[in-house]
Amino acid sequence: MFNAASAQIKEQGIIPQPYKIQKGKGVFTFSGTAGIELEKGIDQHNLDFFEQYLMSVSGSVSSVNNVAVIPDIDIVIDSIRVPQKEGYQLIIKSKHITIHGHDEAGVFYALQSLVQLIHMANGKATVPVCTIEDHPRFAYRGMHLDVSRHFFTVQTIKKWIDLLALYKINTFHWHLTDDQGWRIEIKKYPLLQSISAYRDETIIGHKRDSPHKFDGKRYGGYYTQDEVKDVVKYAMQRHISIIPEIEMPGHALAALAAYPQLGCTGGPYKTATYWGIFDDVYCAGNEETFIFLQNVLDEVLPLFPSKYIHIGGDECPKTKWQTCPKCQQRIKDEHLKDEHELQSYFIGRMEKYLNNKGRQIIGWDEILEGGLTPGATVMSWTGEEGGIAAAKQHHDAIMTPEKYVYLDYFQSLYPAEPIAGGGYTPLSKVYNYEPITKELTGDEAKYIKGVQANAWSEYMASPAQAERQLFPRMLALAEVAWTDKANKNYNGFLKRLRYQHPMLQRLDINAANTYDEITGDIGTTADHQTSLSLNTTLPGGKIFYTTDGLAPGLKSKVYNKPLTIISSGNIKAGVFSNGKQTGRTYMQSFNIHKAVGKTVTLVNQPKGTYNTGDISGLVNGVFGNKLYNDGQWYGFNGDDLDATVDLGSVQPVTKLGINILKYHWQKMWEPTLLTFEASADGKTYTEVYRQTAFNDNGINAVRATIKPIQARYIRIKGTNKGTIPPGEYIAGAKAWLLVDEISVE
Repeated sequence: MFNAASAQIKEQGIIPQPYKIQKGKGVFTFSGTAGIELEKGIDQHNLDFFEQYLMSVSGSVSSVNNVAVIPDIDIVIDSIRVPQKEGYQLIIKSKHITIHGHDEAGVFYALQSLVQLIHMANGKATVPVCTIEDHPRFAYRGMHLDVSRHFFTVQTIKKWIDLLALYKINTFHWHLTDDQGWRIEIKKYPLLQSISAYRDETIIGHKRDSPHKFDGKRYGGYYTQDEVKDVVKYAMQRHISIIPEIEMPGHALAALAAYPQLGCTGGPYKTATYWGIFDDVYCAGNEETFIFLQNVLDEVLPLFPSKYIHIGGDECPKTKWQTCPKCQQRIKDEHLKDEHELQSYFIGRMEKYLNNKGRQIIGWDEILEGGLTPGATVMSWTGEEGGIAAAKQHHDAIMTPEKYVYLDYFQSLYPAEPIAGGGYTPLSKVYNYEPITKELTGDEAKYIKGVQANAWSEYMASPAQAERQLFPRMLALAEVAWTDKANKNYNGFLKRLRYQHPMLQRLDINAANTYDEITGDIGTTADHQTSLSLNTTLPGGKIFYTTDGLAPGLKSKVYNKPLTIISSGNIKAGVFSNGKQTGRTYMQSFNIHKAVGKTVTLVNQPKGTYNTGDISGLVNGVFGNKLYNDGQWYGFNGDDLDATVDLGSVQPVTKLGINILKYHWQKMWEPTLLTFEASADGKTYTEVYRQTAFNDNGINAVRATIKPIQARYIRIKGTNKGTIPPGEYIAGAKAWLLVDEISVE
């Protein structure tokens, strides 16, 4: 009988964690020439990466199907012995290795596991004696890469495909067109190459900065059709299917720059130079739009043999459609209710065209707007709701929610972390994501075909920057996608990851290695005081901390239990191993005031990702950071802020405060009016302060010194901007009002 994977093999072992492992005794040692016997018909490309890696680490070479060499490794296809698709059995004995694969992919994945088990000692390459039975949990295991914001060469793409294959990812979602650049050659439309593939300059810094700054340098590039064919063939040899994405009907600005007649206004348009969502989209009432897109797809389809074609469908503002005579006529002619149904019409029409070509569409979850077209597969990114809705309608879905699996988000909250997209998806959060939600029944769950991590390249200007964002979080996603839920264990994953980090370095991957650094959890004690828990995943690591502002050292206080914060100040902490600090120094500031730990009531509840689910964060003595990704900010989407703090008793109050986050380029707007009111009895309130101007782009720290009063209740009202005004970014959308830390002194 097979047992759970042994601790020894786990530490040395394989990512993603195999289904079953039986440990043996001893090792298999590769000789100078490894004899390999392939069953007739097995593609020798399955061996490429294995042979290259074996040669690079040990100098050993392989001899395939050489009758003069006694085979060390036998490789056969046996779908009866291994009944699961992509599955394999790997039997390592001290003198011989046997691989049984259900199919070619199973053989390939067995070899990837073998690569990961190779250990170099005393100049010899060995693998531990063991038997492995393995197969994937999900059929779809993907990574998305945006090359429109920043362009990556064919050589770089191939390098990353090699790494994806090593970790058993079988789908590469190639995001080829967007507002900031068109990246694939279309011979019928040469202006896509000369105009759409380039932008005049690129924004410097973050999108939220105001005013925007630019580098003044023309930027761009595209893949020729021959280059695309080469990459697709390269990926197929590694059992990776490439799904192209041609965005429609939104994110079309680059294409419109070359062919302005496809837009609602006729232009002129320019390829976007900054990141975001733009009102100018393909005109859904113009027949030429559909002819253009069909002609584009006619050139795309021969390049990509994948079953799926991704047509985007996300973030398509309806502003121009609402005033476009052609779009309004289309709504009338097709008996559509509104612009949302017009989007469904657009997607449905393109789906029919692709279906007639023998392909199926995938779209982001906005394709649910106006009704899901028959046969469409939903890629659920805004949350899990889109995937759940699709599965309940018996449509296939791929789970890729930004909150859990976006690799362009920050992976650390340390101030020195490189600029990233905005959210926070540390390695642990990616690893612990579960694609099958509790809302789905057993029958519905089968429509969840897999999971994918997405990487948008706004803040990945170089391959090194991209690799730091992609890896090792992509390895965590690989285990989510492949490994049986019962076999997952984060600490076990980290042991295997630490073992494999040198291999990533040998493969010249600039992987992040900050996952063992200290993380802090801010909570509340039983008596409503703020607490801080410090954690590290480093085995044997000890945490030392200070409260006096000095850097932590081996003579500082030893952390052994959560800290109760009773006064304002800074906590600094470091994790130490073998007498030396490992990683960066952790720091958290606290400002303890009269409202900390007190009861807060809200008339309107926070929404979206700006809601920790626990409103005590409004009065915990911690001020949210300018990146708004630390769980401290509370967001009200179109709703007003109306909060009341109960101080518990009538007491003197002289100062009031709150932080407001203003980033118009993130749809975060200051209130039109902010007021503080005070009451002794909770019934009669008196206004004690008001403010209408919030001039800072970023955190506006409201600190009001008032005439001394006696009060128990403090009420804060903030009037939401409501609808974002014309001429502003995402005009017509609901404004977000973001607030944090109501302070009372």
